Amino acid sequence: MIRLFHSYFPVQTVALGISEAVFISLAFIAATFVRFGSNTDLVLGYEHGLEKILIVACVFLICMYYLDLYDHQIVNTRFQVLPRLMQVVGVGSVVLAVLYYLFPPARLGPFVVIGGSVLAVSALTCWRKFFPLLASYFRVAEPLVFLGASPLAVMLSHEVNKRRELGFEVLGYVSQEPICADGLRHLGSPEQLPELVSRERVSRVVIATEDRRGKLPLEQLLALKPEGIVVQDGPELYEMITGKVCLETLRPSSLLFSGFHVSRWLLLYKRLASIVFASLGLLLTSPLMSLIAIAVRLDSPGPVIFRQHRLGKDSRLFPLFKFRTMRDRPLGQDHCLPAQQSDNRFTRVGRWLRRTRLDELPQLYNILRGDMYFVGPRPFMARQEADLVKQLPFYRYRWLVKPGATGWAQVNRGYCLTRTDNADKLAYDLYYIRNMSLGLDLLIAFRTLKILLLGRGGQ
Repeated sequence: MIRLFHSYFPVQTVALGISEAVFISLAFIAATFVRFGSNTDLVLGYEHGLEKILIVACVFLICMYYLDLYDHQIVNTRFQVLPRLMQVVGVGSVVLAVLYYLFPPARLGPFVVIGGSVLAVSALTCWRKFFPLLASYFRVAEPLVFLGASPLAVMLSHEVNKRRELGFEVLGYVSQEPICADGLRHLGSPEQLPELVSRERVSRVVIATEDRRGKLPLEQLLALKPEGIVVQDGPELYEMITGKVCLETLRPSSLLFSGFHVSRWLLLYKRLASIVFASLGLLLTSPLMSLIAIAVRLDSPGPVIFRQHRLGKDSRLFPLFKFRTMRDRPLGQDHCLPAQQSDNRFTRVGRWLRRTRLDELPQLYNILRGDMYFVGPRPFMARQEADLVKQLPFYRYRWLVKPGATGWAQVNRGYCLTRTDNADKLAYDLYYIRNMSLGLDLLIAFRTLKILLLGRGGQ
C-alpha cells in the first residue's frame, strides 16, 4: 500500500496507472514519428511536442479514472475494458478540443491525435489483458498472520481475499486455543510465533485480539522487530484498506493519543480558500442561480430558498441554504424526513436539481459566511444529530471541525437512510478528521467532481 494525499492506494493500481501513462505517451510519440519521420526530434524538442503529449496523457488518465478504469472491480473484468477505453477516447477528444480552443499553443496536429489515440487504445487493451498475468507472476504478496481471531480479523481477512491488488496474503491466526473464525486457519499458539514467522516467511503480524490487558506476547513480538517484521495494530490496517476507522474497536485512548489535532496553518488555508473560491463560485454561477430561482418560483408556490437549521462546529446551529426542491408545506409536517429515491414531495424542477446537485449552490453563501468549509463532515439537522448521538458512540466528535459541502463520507458511500448507513458514514468522517490535510481535501474535491460529472449519488 502506498500513502498519497493522506489516503492509501494499492501498489498494483499505482503501478498500472504509471505503466499506462508510459504506454499512452509512447503511442503519441510513435504517431509523431510516423507523421514527421526524421524531424521527430525537432518536433518533440524545439516545438514542445513532448510537453504537449504529456498533457494528452494526463487528460486520458483522468478520463480513465473518471470512467472507473482503475476501480478494482473493473480492473479484474476484461470485457468492460475496450468499451470504456472507447469512451475515454470520446470524452478525452472533447476535453482536448476545449483545451486547444482555449490554449492554441498546446495543440497537437490532427494526425498525431487520431493516430496516437488508435495506438493508445490498442496498446492499453493488450496491456489490460497482459497486466494481471504479469502481476500474478511477479506478485510478492506480503504474507500476514493475525494475532487473535476477533471479528476485526475476520473482516480484514474477507477484505484482503476479495481485493488481491492490496498485496497481502492471509495465512491464518495464532491464539492459545482454536477459535471459530470464518475462513481463518489456526496456525498455533503465540509462543510459536517466531518459529511460524521464520518457517512461513511472514512479513507482517497484525494484532487483532479483543482483550489485550496483560495478554499480548510482548517478548515474542519484540523479538520480531529487529528481523524487519512489521507488527501492526489491526485497526490501523483496517483504516489503510477501507479508508475509515473501525468503530467496533475504537477506544477513547486511541483518540487521545492519535488524533484530531489540526494545525493553525491548515485552518487558515481552509478559511482563505473558502473565501476566495466561494466568492468566485458565487460570481460565476450567479446567472445560473438566477435562472434556477425563476424555474423554482414558476414550478410551484413557496419560497425559492429553503432554510434549514443544521449543526456545525461545537454543536452550533446555523441556517443551511438550498434551493427549494420540495413542495412547500406547513412547518413540521414531513420536511424533516430523509428524502427517498421516489419521493412524492419533490417538485418537477426540484427532482432535477437534486439529481444534478444544483440545489446545493446557495451553500456557497454558507461557505463565504464561515458556517462551513468546502470539505468536511456533512451537517445534519439538530434533531437528527441528537438522535444519532444517542445511538452511535463517538458521534459528537464530528463537531470538532466545521462541516463541509462535500466530504470523505460523501465520495466513498451513498445516501444515508438507516442507522447502519449513518454508522458507516461516521467511520469515514472520523477518518477524515484524524487525517485532515490539504492533500486529502484535494483528493475529495477531485472525487466530488467525478460524482458531479457522472451524476452519481443524487437523491
